[in-house]
Amino acid sequence: MSAVVNTSAVEVAGASKIFNEGTANQVDALLDVNLTIAPGEFVSLIGPSGCGKSTLLRLIANLLEPTQGAISVNGKTSAQSRLDQDYGMAFQQAGLFDWRTVSKNIELPLELKGWDKKKRAARAAEMLELVKLEEFGNMYPWQLSGGMQQRVAIARALAAHPPLLLMDEPFGALDEMTREYMQGELLRICAETSTTVVFVTHSIPEAVYLSNRVVVMSPRPGRILEVIDVNLGSKRSELTRAADGFFRSITSVREALRGTHAEHVASTAIRGVEDR
Repeated sequence: MSAVVNTSAVEVAGASKIFNEGTANQVDALLDVNLTIAPGEFVSLIGPSGCGKSTLLRLIANLLEPTQGAISVNGKTSAQSRLDQDYGMAFQQAGLFDWRTVSKNIELPLELKGWDKKKRAARAAEMLELVKLEEFGNMYPWQLSGGMQQRVAIARALAAHPPLLLMDEPFGALDEMTREYMQGELLRICAETSTTVVFVTHSIPEAVYLSNRVVVMSPRPGRILEVIDVNLGSKRSELTRAADGFFRSITSVREALRGTHAEHVASTAIRGVEDR
């Protein structure tokens, strides 16, 4: 009987990223990042502005190449995973095409994969039902609210049923009520599709509410300082936001972030002394 091999959804091993290496404009964005994400897990990346959260997300997506280290997605190199379209991406701006209907926007990645017209239409209808926008398929993005556009963007990202969803502050531009609603919708969709999520955010409550684990990163060059487990159960609702465990987890993340702030102040002071 052969042994069962458990493949990580994402494996980041010793990844560093330097922009403009060897020039006067060199930027050390990430330093020796190690992170393993299990299939079906929801992991948020949080840290000071410019700490490399989005850079790490783009390394996982193979939109950038690491200067050092290696990254695998579902047991493949990140490059092969990109070619195989093993992930979907969603950003702060929905990025929909105004000249295509909602359904046609959702069908776009399926067109690129060569799906036939009937199969694309069926999948678009399925995804519209998933994000509860069944009656809006023939409308255009500019006719929808910001929250509805983000639901369409999520539907498009999930249309080919990728096992991994990469999200870069997708709710950052939404008002608070819409943002909380979209958080609940995202958790529902991910539970129904068993999707692994890597989620970038600046909001501590959002990271805690959504995640199984919150990864706290240092100021640039970004490193993982702490990984905080969030034990709020698999079923989360408005009651979760009032639970003691929710506030304890928020405090844990906040204290970790305060540590990064203190480190940043100290390192800035040291550099100031050295420059004198």
